[in-house]
Amino acid sequence: MKGSCIISLIFFLWCCTSPGNINAQADSSFQYIKTIKGDFTSFSVDNLDNIYVITGSQLRKLNEKGDSICAYNDVKRFGNPSYIDVTNPLKILVYYKNFTTVAVLDRNLSIRNIIDFRKQDIFQVKAIAGAYDNNIWLFDEAENKLKKIDEQGNPLMETTGFNLLFDTVPVPLRVIDRDDFVYLYDPEKGFYIFDHYGSFKSRLPFLDWDNVEVSGKVMYGFSNNILYSYRLNSLDLKVYRLPAFFGDYLAIRVMNGKLYMLRDEGINIYQLK
Repeated sequence: MKGSCIISLIFFLWCCTSPGNINAQADSSFQYIKTIKGDFTSFSVDNLDNIYVITGSQLRKLNEKGDSICAYNDVKRFGNPSYIDVTNPLKILVYYKNFTTVAVLDRNLSIRNIIDFRKQDIFQVKAIAGAYDNNIWLFDEAENKLKKIDEQGNPLMETTGFNLLFDTVPVPLRVIDRDDFVYLYDPEKGFYIFDHYGSFKSRLPFLDWDNVEVSGKVMYGFSNNILYSYRLNSLDLKVYRLPAFFGDYLAIRVMNGKLYMLRDEGINIYQLK
């Protein structure tokens, strides 16, 4: 009953902060820091402020100053990557959805292993993530289960089928392992939160978010030129309308209290207040 009341209250707050009802934070909430110039097609940011960019056929790791540290020269080995997970800066996951294959790289972007999920009879996977214990989470859509595998692809654990846990089965587009919990996000149903043992804990009905992230016990997501920020273990839901001077951008995300925006000229970085 308590969990249902919390979900209902969060849903009420969510409705009150929908685009038609909000009084969003002013432009001053975004303090410009710098621009890292370059011709990048996509990027990710880890919890140490390292930035991982794809440029041409390379995946490069940049430090917070924008200096190139190392590179992986075969990032398009299986075509364009579907997702690059940098949850663990010591183990980078480059995922190719069309091949259900992940390249595992070390901190210097040297190849450690190639895992073909099909060898474990796993054929439909949209979302993967590095696990807290250096293993890998994935959501098996055919079996409707969250699974954990090791670096060799061997199964370690799995949840009960979601068709048995929930009335309607979520299809997560993102898996995030942060601070003792695993977050699965389906934009049509919201966040589903599990512990590291695969037990379902709670659900947060934040819908239609893009570029979701969990950082410093805060959930972030974008929708209709608005950034939403929800502090976990509280009801502190904030909204920030993206200022007009941001203009068009190619990609956007928040990590470590900073907003990173990919534009034609490079990556603009702002401190979020």
